[in-house]
Amino acid sequence: MVKVNNWQLGRDMDYIYEESRPQRQMAAVFDINKCIACQTCTMGCKTTWTVGKGQEYMWWNNVETKPWGNYPMAWDIKTLELLGTQGWQKEGDKNVYAGKTIFEAAPPGERAVGYLPKDIEWAYPNRGEDETNEPLQENMHWMDAVHAIWNYYLPRLCNHCSFPACVAACPRKAIYKRSEDGIVLVDQQRCRGYRECVKACPYKKTMYNHVTRISEKCIFCYPAVEQGIAPRCMRNCIGKIRTVGTVNTPDKIDPENPIDFLIHVKKIALPLYPQYGLEPNIYYIPPIHVPTKFTRQMFGPGVDEAIETYRRVRAGDEPEIKGILMLNVSTDRLISKFKVTSKDAIGYNADGTEIVRVALKEPTIIREYYDASRDVFRHNIN
Repeated sequence: MVKVNNWQLGRDMDYIYEESRPQRQMAAVFDINKCIACQTCTMGCKTTWTVGKGQEYMWWNNVETKPWGNYPMAWDIKTLELLGTQGWQKEGDKNVYAGKTIFEAAPPGERAVGYLPKDIEWAYPNRGEDETNEPLQENMHWMDAVHAIWNYYLPRLCNHCSFPACVAACPRKAIYKRSEDGIVLVDQQRCRGYRECVKACPYKKTMYNHVTRISEKCIFCYPAVEQGIAPRCMRNCIGKIRTVGTVNTPDKIDPENPIDFLIHVKKIALPLYPQYGLEPNIYYIPPIHVPTKFTRQMFGPGVDEAIETYRRVRAGDEPEIKGILMLNVSTDRLISKFKVTSKDAIGYNADGTEIVRVALKEPTIIREYYDASRDVFRHNIN
């Protein structure tokens, strides 16, 4: 093991390989306050990538209902239990993770602590859908009583982590992180289906094909990304919850980059289970109607600040954040820069060319009962 810097943890941590950042890191931000679990993203991915034999159970993109939904079953709870005690400490203006990551908690001879799901655990992708409350056991991680009626939807795909557990665990070095964009891929010529990657990934987003007997996973639609086009799940989003682009490390922040602005400048977007230690690159604006004891465990200690900022957006403040969120899925092109004026939100590609412009306030148009220019009457039909 060597020491690498995980900025999401606020400290160095142990990892099997030396730190090596890509030229640019593909990333996305999901505003899960607007997710309606329509599963359009899920089916867009399914019909594009996983319609073959041995892929029947594979959902590279899925949308879970929290707190009771999970795919595969109990993927998050089981890994949290393997990690043991978790906690954060405040050091100046920085939150520092005080527990062990999955790499630091690994038993002797293992590169990461993890578990291999049973076949039956992959069989229920809609388990817990739209379930709102249920009595909880006293040893549950986040609450020790019956909780109020609430739920929210959590869209998930491979996080294309900066320190992937699948890469660390593979004895064949068949999984690699592309230097040009940070997308994590499986070399299917080298893979022998040992499933060490499935065992190690705490998000369970590397999957085993029982027909070809090799591992498969989300490829972030890299053929589209190479042409400057967003992945299928991103551009299909009906709720327009997804911002996709690149993210920089905190020492190289570009405030004109919409991803950097949401994550680093306004700190409104947070990683999923940062305590795992993988530095995931899919970020979430946490739900504002959920007990923060639950969301802090899931998204880290920045939840309260993120929710306060999001409430200001809803109140009409924070025009830059509002502009970025209105640009979501307003184009199928990757937005590298943004600008917000008094009237519009504007997105630019990597060359600085304007590719989309959205009005911050849609005009109100009242259609008259009688249209003289067309000599027609308009009727309301119930």
